[in-house]
Amino acid sequence: MSASPSPSPAHSFVGALPWMARHHGKTVVIKFGGNAMVDDDLKTAFAMDVLYLRHAGLHPVVVHGGGPQISAQLDRLGLESRFENGLRVTTDEAMDVVRMVLAGQVQRELVGLLNVHGAHAVGLTGEDARLMTAVKRYAHKDGTPVDIGRVGEVTRVDAGIVRDLIGNGRIPVISSIARPEDDKDAAEGGVFNVNADTAAAAVAAALGAEMLLILTDVEGLYRNWPHSDEVIPRLTAGELAALLPGLASGMVPKMEGCLHAVNNGVHSARVVDGRVKHSLLLQLFTDEGTGTVVVPDAGAGTGIGAGAEGATA
Repeated sequence: MSASPSPSPAHSFVGALPWMARHHGKTVVIKFGGNAMVDDDLKTAFAMDVLYLRHAGLHPVVVHGGGPQISAQLDRLGLESRFENGLRVTTDEAMDVVRMVLAGQVQRELVGLLNVHGAHAVGLTGEDARLMTAVKRYAHKDGTPVDIGRVGEVTRVDAGIVRDLIGNGRIPVISSIARPEDDKDAAEGGVFNVNADTAAAAVAAALGAEMLLILTDVEGLYRNWPHSDEVIPRLTAGELAALLPGLASGMVPKMEGCLHAVNNGVHSARVVDGRVKHSLLLQLFTDEGTGTVVVPDAGAGTGIGAGAEGATA
């Protein structure tokens, strides 16, 4: 008896059609981070995924940080890398490094990868055209505010420039830097380092995006970390809000970002394992995606894919 034939490539394409039809013309905001930022094969696969989304009729918007690259550059310069509640402590000296690495290294490399097959991507920072405005953000330790330097909390996103780029068929690639609300501070060159998860959530909400996807280095939000590696596949906003105080610090900005997004008009937010090649396509166009999906309390559907990912640091 002969073995049954393996599924053909055509089967995969046909299987993706319902997902493509459902999300054609919709905006998807993707936070680029984790191992996908430093592994060459994963970077290339990520760029191909984003291009595939564009050619499949979606409108991808990429928001990126650059944690590993920033830490490496700070180490080379003999400057300390320190975090409070998952947020990088950013001195004025460190801010110069952050600005240089995000806009001058990470963004340029990603835009280059996206433009290998055509003039698709345009890079900008939150400073450009006053895209993102922020105020000083504090971390909290044992209920006490902790000064973490030039770290910003986004107060306003002017999404007009992003919509213009999308309307012209471009893929916006946004570095997570914001201008201050105080015009005098802005005129003197003051800027804020914004956590990329926070920035991506703010952009997704401002655009009324269909979905926020946050790439990270774990499988999803774990049910009882570190005592269990069971991933929570789906959470409502209320369920996530109840869990937030007990999460490991590294996952707090990610899950806060998911919560902000779904509480402000985004249909779903997902944490996706960026260590898996083509994890975006698996998440969006198949039933094989893993990670944690967060949906509004109103009971909106989870949209495409199976979704399930994580909370650990």
